[in-house]
Amino acid sequence: MKQLFRGGTIVSAAGCKKADLLIQDETILSVGSSLSDEDAVVIDVTGKYLFPGFIDAHTHMDLDVSDTVTADGFDTGTKAELSGGTTCIVDFATQNKGESLACALKNWHKKADGKASCDYAFHLALSDWNPDICAELGEAVKAGICSFKLYTTYDAMVVDDKAVYEILTRLKELGGIAGIHCENKGMIDARLDQVLLEKKNRRSVADYPFTRPALAEAEAVSRILKIAACVDTPVIIVHLSSKEGYEEVMRARENGQTVYVETCPQYLLLDESRYMEEAGQARKYMIAPPLRKKADQQVLWKALSDGQIQTVCTDHCSFTVQQKEAGKDDFAKTPCGMPGAEERPALLYHYGVRSGKLTPEQMCAYLSENQAKLYRLYPKKGSLQPGSDADIVVWDPEAEWELSAKTQQSASDYCPFEGTRLTGRAVQVYLRGMLAAEYGEIKKEYAGRYLTAVR
Repeated sequence: MKQLFRGGTIVSAAGCKKADLLIQDETILSVGSSLSDEDAVVIDVTGKYLFPGFIDAHTHMDLDVSDTVTADGFDTGTKAELSGGTTCIVDFATQNKGESLACALKNWHKKADGKASCDYAFHLALSDWNPDICAELGEAVKAGICSFKLYTTYDAMVVDDKAVYEILTRLKELGGIAGIHCENKGMIDARLDQVLLEKKNRRSVADYPFTRPALAEAEAVSRILKIAACVDTPVIIVHLSSKEGYEEVMRARENGQTVYVETCPQYLLLDESRYMEEAGQARKYMIAPPLRKKADQQVLWKALSDGQIQTVCTDHCSFTVQQKEAGKDDFAKTPCGMPGAEERPALLYHYGVRSGKLTPEQMCAYLSENQAKLYRLYPKKGSLQPGSDADIVVWDPEAEWELSAKTQQSASDYCPFEGTRLTGRAVQVYLRGMLAAEYGEIKKEYAGRYLTAVR
């Protein structure tokens, strides 16, 4: 089947151009002016942007964490992504301590295969390091996994500096790359103890940001980048939240290091005042790293405007209000994370592009093209050019809508941006040529395919 998208403006990181787009079945055939094909179904997209399908390279679907499981598995989670314009996610296949990497990948395929409504790939999140895992990394890379996740905090996931050095060294040999959650575990643990000692309890969510200060992020960023410099290999700093952390990145870059940076809409648009709200409401916003100050938002927006941040992902890790209630007597027991899959593109457009902070080209880079290149999915993904997958987001820059838990696809029962009015949204989303979502409603379920990295 052929389809001809006529009259739209095609967006890439390099520029915008008015052009037609001809696809056949799952693939883009041609891009150009005044295209015609008598066998094609014509789709009028006059006045619309055509973006390559967005990619979300930081998601946690069906994750067993904090004695519970995230509200969204691959079923509802990928529908939430698809409804907002995301046609591909890269989720974290997590190795529990004592498991092999093959076991971790097998577990995640069981979670995802046949249940995903958008395409998906995996990172491998490493919690154990030994000679067997070192050998297994080579097999994982051969099988198409190019990216890995390391944590500098969390009892179940933290790896020490020696392991970080050895893992980065091995990934350099294999041509892989690590994304790293940077927070100083010792500082966090000490401040958690301090709150309990001084206040005799940890009920007040207002104390939460004190326990995970920006300097805990900055210290870990600095330490990780120094280890990476010793190995002489690039790394990705994920969900960067603070001015102090960003300054460490820029200092390393000034010394010649290659450092990739990811941030998330919540760090651009929400601040720590949310933790001062009534406890049940405040727990909804408990994420790690925490929300920061408005001054941090300004730094991150400037970094995006200047092209110093490479990707904007969600860190979609959703829970229900009831699950969050696990922390009612001790905020440290609250499962950290919140939903964000559906609203990410529209938030970046409304608050970034429409406000003049970003261009449509930058939006394309941060949500699609850079992610495809960084995680070796390009040009199959992240591009509207002949030969690429026909993942197409038809974007209406004037569509007005409201974010609400009542209409979202996520299984989480709250929306962090409840009641926010936005202008601009994905009105149609095509996954490999199939109309998969329209105005937020899913039109094609469970068509997602597993992707491996392009060597």
